[in-house]
Amino acid sequence: MNVAKNMEIIAVAAAILLGTGCYAIAPAAPALQVASSTATLAAPGGKAAMQVVVVKAKRLSAAEKARFA
Repeated sequence: MNVAKNMEIIAVAAAILLGTGCYAIAPAAPALQVASSTATLAAPGGKAAMQVVVVKAKRLSAAEKARFA
């Protein structure tokens, strides 16, 4: 048997054995843990707390808009 002709099969077999060996000796994964949320769902008084995002920027002039176009 010529080893050079079967090198691809040897490499695939080695990869399969390595992969199954890694799964066989790996420790069991811990259970999924989800951190508790500290956010409040409703504000006192029955009104929902809403987050507001404010974006401040100057408007482009016509010359600046033309330069980017």
